[in-house]
Amino acid sequence: MTRLDPTASEPTHYAQVWSIRTPKARLALWAGWLALVALFVGCWQVMNAGTMWVFVADAPSQAADIGSRMFPPRLGYLPELLAPLWDTLNIATLGTLGGVILAVPVAFLAARNTTPSALLVRPVALLVIVASRSINSLIWALLLVAIIGPGLLAGIVAIALRSIGFVGKLLYEAIEETDVRQIEAVTATGASRSQIIHYGIVPQVLPAFWGISVFRWDINIRESTILGLVGAGGIGMKLQSSIDTLAWSQVATILIVILATVVVSEAVSARLRHALI
Repeated sequence: MTRLDPTASEPTHYAQVWSIRTPKARLALWAGWLALVALFVGCWQVMNAGTMWVFVADAPSQAADIGSRMFPPRLGYLPELLAPLWDTLNIATLGTLGGVILAVPVAFLAARNTTPSALLVRPVALLVIVASRSINSLIWALLLVAIIGPGLLAGIVAIALRSIGFVGKLLYEAIEETDVRQIEAVTATGASRSQIIHYGIVPQVLPAFWGISVFRWDINIRESTILGLVGAGGIGMKLQSSIDTLAWSQVATILIVILATVVVSEAVSARLRHALI
């Protein structure tokens, strides 16, 4: 910035002060912090309105009492858990398979470079993906138990419906990120639309597809262990019945089995992803 001084032989220069943010940006930052503080205060008031702090103060002693009743675990209860554990693995595996089968066409309909209509079909496919991802597996199981009754079928369908959104979203993003040059090379041969997808897109997304499917199976192993809490079958039903009867040593045994199952499934899925990708 320069100011002309009539008494001076040379113009006078004023120093400029550099700032990382403009005044408007600083004002917006402070407004954001104030809104965050107001939100925190509001949430704290809502929490206090429904919380009995007498029980919260007594929680450590109650947790210690239940923990002392869990040990030693009742290892003789293990044979009764083998069948429910097998059911849990079937729920996760069959639910993943069903979800993947349904997610593949949804993903191709949602991807910009493979959808037949960006104005009509793609929004519908994206709505299916969002709806599937927005509802937890436990809620799906709760609804399905009320519709088709308790049992393994409700758990399998719940896992499948939840898996559609996860697999569909990651897969359609992988489809959109395919190399255009390979697709153009197939198109230049005079291939039809289905041949372009089969030879130009599918080979590129196949490794990602297998990795996503195995990863979702690993997640479904964890989620299927608790579906029995709402009557959808599996080891969760044993857990619920043991908690209801205050059989804490049995609860400890079930938790150990669930932990071991999750650890094994994590190791298996990691090896499979390493081999497939």
